[in-house]
Amino acid sequence: KRQINAEYMGRHWITSQSRLKPMSHRKFERPRHGCLGLLPRKRYRCHRAHLKSYPVDDRKQKPHLTAFMSYKAGQTHIVRDLDRSGSKIHKKEIVENVSVIETPPMVVVGLTGYVRTPRGLRCLTTVFAQHLPDQFKRVYYKNWGRAKKKAFTKYAKKLEESTKWYDKAVSRLKKYCAVIRAICISQPSRACVRMRKSHVMEIQINGGSIPAKVDFGLSLFESEFPVTSVFNENEMVDCIAVTTGHGFEGVVHRWGVTRLPRKTHKGLRKVACIGAWHPARVGFTVPRAGQHGFHHRTEINKKIYRIGKADDPANARCEADLTDKTINPMGGFPHYGIVKNDFLLIKGTVPGPKRRPLTLRKQLRPSPSRVAQEQITLKFIDTSSKMGHGKFQTTQEKEKFMGPLKKHALRN
Repeated sequence: KRQINAEYMGRHWITSQSRLKPMSHRKFERPRHGCLGLLPRKRYRCHRAHLKSYPVDDRKQKPHLTAFMSYKAGQTHIVRDLDRSGSKIHKKEIVENVSVIETPPMVVVGLTGYVRTPRGLRCLTTVFAQHLPDQFKRVYYKNWGRAKKKAFTKYAKKLEESTKWYDKAVSRLKKYCAVIRAICISQPSRACVRMRKSHVMEIQINGGSIPAKVDFGLSLFESEFPVTSVFNENEMVDCIAVTTGHGFEGVVHRWGVTRLPRKTHKGLRKVACIGAWHPARVGFTVPRAGQHGFHHRTEINKKIYRIGKADDPANARCEADLTDKTINPMGGFPHYGIVKNDFLLIKGTVPGPKRRPLTLRKQLRPSPSRVAQEQITLKFIDTSSKMGHGKFQTTQEKEKFMGPLKKHALRN
């Protein structure tokens, strides 16, 4: 019986193979142009990125915040020794590109709680602080100068008269809610961002029990918290931002397709065939002209090389460069200015142009690579001018090299 079955299966395989048509071949490989994983390529609804997910809550840890808002200042390069055993450049100097991100302290203005339902999370209740800054109230008005500025006045007056309803709302947060998030505002007026209106975001509180989370959030009301309270050096973070916009672009720039031959009728920066006669529609995989840039993007596992302090006059000093200098290059960062607050040095690039709000989140997927475990020790941070081929690291170094100039004599 086994022999008969084997013979039958063999004949069946031969007949099925004979039914297959011989496949055609092509001379040259031609993979498709562009990635379909990020469709649709359309403009995001605003210039500030939004957090759509948070790290998994570990209740064994202490209550802590999981995100922070910052602003992109510019880029520079650093020199360090690579500590990666087995690599050909182990214990050798390497030069890497880093992004400088200014992080003014954020302020907690409220607390909100969510309950789990079959259709997802639902907001149960929200409590706000009694004294709210004007930069937060500006969010509720289109013209602050002409407005009556009555936002939250009744809320504050009601809280002064009685706290019974306030305590009841807090007890509901502790009793029913499964997720606690703090309502935080950034302070763009303290950075080189021409805004008086704050960016408002919810930051999830992870760690500890629900009552502990609520108490932790209430303790932060009306107070600033720095970036050092959320992130540490050598930590991996996720960067969420809106990319630089380029407007309406054609298929060659937007998708990277190949140009047609020179003698092509009616232009050559096009797609020659956009599909068959039937189905009588253009498929979604066919490259088409449209919006390029200003997309919402998330880049995961970016390493923090340094957290600089604003009150440190030598926050860019390293072990091989003992010059007392700040992170600001000569002349400031182009299209940004001078970094006056705490800052982060993050390896590589981050999405968006200068002054774009950037949301940093604790890593969603822990990286098992050796890069994530490596301890970074910087040897040099470049602070030369970014407006050309900078030669000097500090103003004192330039004056020492150039000597007395005519303009100095005229000033004296």
